[in-house]
Amino acid sequence: MNLNIQIPDNTALIFEYMQKGQFICSNSTDIDLRDMYNMIDENYESLYQYFSQINYTLERGNEYFYFSRTESKTTLEQKILRAYYWIDVLDFFKTYDETFGAGFRFQPEQILVEANINVLLQNKLDGIRKHFSDKDIRKDVLDNMIRLLAKESFIELENEKTNTYKVLTSWHYLEKLVDSINIFEDIEDEKPE
Repeated sequence: MNLNIQIPDNTALIFEYMQKGQFICSNSTDIDLRDMYNMIDENYESLYQYFSQINYTLERGNEYFYFSRTESKTTLEQKILRAYYWIDVLDFFKTYDETFGAGFRFQPEQILVEANINVLLQNKLDGIRKHFSDKDIRKDVLDNMIRLLAKESFIELENEKTNTYKVLTSWHYLEKLVDSINIFEDIEDEKPE
């Protein structure tokens, strides 16, 4: 164990932010978060070692950082249920616009207008309703999704006047989650060509 690790002065701020389960993204609209991203990027190895001493693993994604920890079985089951939710959310937004991803900008009102004319989008939004037991109105379901995405630092409110949100690079985490699911097809019923 090397106790002579050089760590940045603002390491406490990084820890306080990320220990809540939030991401630090390179394309954040918040300059302080972009500065933290650059600080982590420049000092990744020393910060990785430093945080590992307190049982946090500093993870590097595609233009984002986050903490992971070894979880108990109960927490793992909760994570699986949470993954179902994120898969539904990703599917919903990709149905809205297949280019939806890091850097994408949107207004929730535009999504609701599209959901009113697109039956597939309506069905997906209605399907997400199961994750919010007390919500009956599509607007409430979408508002809750947006609020949770912002809280989990997957999106940020970029312009309050126009209610425009920006998708952060941490969105890659959700895409990676879905991409990591392997589905093996049953090949017994296939006929050779």
